[in-house]
Amino acid sequence: MNILYLDPFAGISGDMFLGLLVDFGVPLATLETALAALPVAGWRLSAAQERRQGIAGTRLRVECAETHHHRTWLDIDRMLAAAALPAETAALARRIFRRIGAAEAKVHGIALEEVHFHEVGALDSIVDIVGAAAGLLALGVDEVICGPLPLSQGFVRCAHGNFPLPAPATVEILKGVPVIDGRCEAELVTPTGAAIAAEIARFAPLPAMRVRRGGYGVGSRQLDDRPNLLRGILGESCAAGGECDQVEVLETHLDDANPEWLGALMEDLLAAGALDVAFLPLHMKKNRPGVGVRVIAAPPDGAALAERLLRECSAIGVRRSLTERVKLQREAAQVETPLGPAAVKLLRRDGRLLRVSAEYESCRRLAQASGRPLPEVYRLVERAADDLFRERR
Repeated sequence: MNILYLDPFAGISGDMFLGLLVDFGVPLATLETALAALPVAGWRLSAAQERRQGIAGTRLRVECAETHHHRTWLDIDRMLAAAALPAETAALARRIFRRIGAAEAKVHGIALEEVHFHEVGALDSIVDIVGAAAGLLALGVDEVICGPLPLSQGFVRCAHGNFPLPAPATVEILKGVPVIDGRCEAELVTPTGAAIAAEIARFAPLPAMRVRRGGYGVGSRQLDDRPNLLRGILGESCAAGGECDQVEVLETHLDDANPEWLGALMEDLLAAGALDVAFLPLHMKKNRPGVGVRVIAAPPDGAALAERLLRECSAIGVRRSLTERVKLQREAAQVETPLGPAAVKLLRRDGRLLRVSAEYESCRRLAQASGRPLPEVYRLVERAADDLFRERR
């Protein structure tokens, strides 16, 4: 799996992201072709190598004849929907603009359809977002992962006056996104950059990967305390040939739990969508025997399952962490045994069959129906599976 990791140590803006894409080899002509499909004129792109504190990268300039042209979110959305863009490019650009529009609507207390864009709706930002969508798809990565975004302090001048940093729209766009103190009074993360990152990436530490190359998109400013660059790392997941995803791990320690409640808790968590639940014996403070509860969840379900833990057991706190999970490729199959058909899992890596695993529920039904011990049924199923799949190993 091909991964693009974004390391925004100096933040992210639309032009920095475009510069990074070009630094990785996306032709400038690819961006220009996509932008030529828009019913707008007066723009020009140029790219050149520049250095920031001795590090070279690509500075992409968007030159526009139009400035501070006010457009509504609906104007922009209809323009992108009607443009002769590839479907994926148009869909991604529309999602990014909708994210910005929804944030502006919340900040100003108006409906999305009433949002008028000023800086963000100007031609240069339309170019940034459509170019970002077209360039990312041309880069051909399977996943984008981003580190935490550094937020600034101070103020920025905009059409409405002096806004505090981070800009209010940026804060709305980044709801649920990991951020850190950027310790800087210059705007590091723009609304456009925030929306691009939030829409295309999941936020996590640098994953295990084989690095192919690094690249840099150059920002317009010279910063005193850091090189004004957006760094990207292109690589291949170390789980290539298997499957790799992300799960959320929920953990809590209990020293006052009724065992009868714990049995019900496990059933409730699994019914609510937990991927797995485990209880671990602990020796806790004051020499008390305790129980560790560990829940594995899909990231979208983590918050709800943490709330269920707090509500349905004696926990007063739950630790949550995101982690990479590497899996074998799994395929359901069926084998014939002297006792009847049985379900099995085929487990593969790089397409090669590693082993066949008997399914417990299927074996239990055969054991109950035949009166045979469960271990004997497992041996029958495994023998049948081995005979059937020997040639595939």
